[in-house]
Amino acid sequence: EVQLVESGGGLVQAGGSLRLSCATSGFTFDDYTIGWFRQAPGKEREGVSCISPRNGDTYVADSVKGRFTITGDNAKNTVYLQMNSLKPDDTAVYYCAAKFLTTPQIMAVLGPSVWHEWGQGTLVTVSS
Repeated sequence: EVQLVESGGGLVQAGGSLRLSCATSGFTFDDYTIGWFRQAPGKEREGVSCISPRNGDTYVADSVKGRFTITGDNAKNTVYLQMNSLKPDDTAVYYCAAKFLTTPQIMAVLGPSVWHEWGQGTLVTVSS
């Protein structure tokens, strides 16, 4: 059974930091690109960042570039999203997703509907 389990969300003040984790199981980690999406109330789900565990290639959306960093631990089949300098606009439910045999650049050109597997999400709230 494929599972993606997010953790690490919470309430933080503007300017603060959080680290999200996405623990995966049930599939071959190296065969997938693992990504983070977010969805704020009343808005569409948007891609934030993703990584190819096989070669370490990453994609980071312009909206978070310079503030968010994605990394992977192949030994633990886990992907992390380090979020620094958080802003109230970063408030959203953050979802982990996996897509089979692709490159991270797909997040720049295609929407969330093409991603195969999803976690349940973790809420990040940034207060002003």
